[in-house]
Amino acid sequence: MKRITLFASGSGSNVENIHDYFKDSKSVEIAGVLTNKKNAGVLDRCDRLGINAFYFNKHALYNTEAVVNLLNSLETDLVVLAGFLWKIPDSLLRAFPGKIINIHPALLPRYGGKGMYGIRVHQAVVDNKEPYTGITIHYVNENYDEGAIIAQEQIPVDTADTAEVVAAKVHELEYEHFPRVIEELLNKQLN
Repeated sequence: MKRITLFASGSGSNVENIHDYFKDSKSVEIAGVLTNKKNAGVLDRCDRLGINAFYFNKHALYNTEAVVNLLNSLETDLVVLAGFLWKIPDSLLRAFPGKIINIHPALLPRYGGKGMYGIRVHQAVVDNKEPYTGITIHYVNENYDEGAIIAQEQIPVDTADTAEVVAAKVHELEYEHFPRVIEELLNKQLN
């Protein structure tokens, strides 16, 4: 059994989608969800879905081994960032080399980096009249959105699309492809 631990800061829609995808799996389970926000909507989702959820603050992540220790105690095989905005510290990268992935709501390397998340990304895509956008699933390294790309999926952007319309299209891509790519990565680890 492979165990994934998810990091989330928001409502947790990707967490729920990943949970639903793997809930009947015989080879993958969600070990837990970690959040950096005490009032994040993901905590309510985890409660409803019966997923262990843990809160941590900046001190725990950046100045101690508490988060690494928690991930080890959960027997984490893969760390999945699902709407988590803080930079991952070197200590966590060293503890889980090549085992931390993220999803970005654009086709990297465009529209990535510090401060490029959520509606900001989609507004930039619309403002620049991009003909298409999409998602990038990538490994996490020491820089925002610069890790090796695992998979990209794209969709067209209509000239009449608002940032909110683009966001909805991108969310559909996330829901369709993120769990599948996680499963493919874990299957490679099994072989």
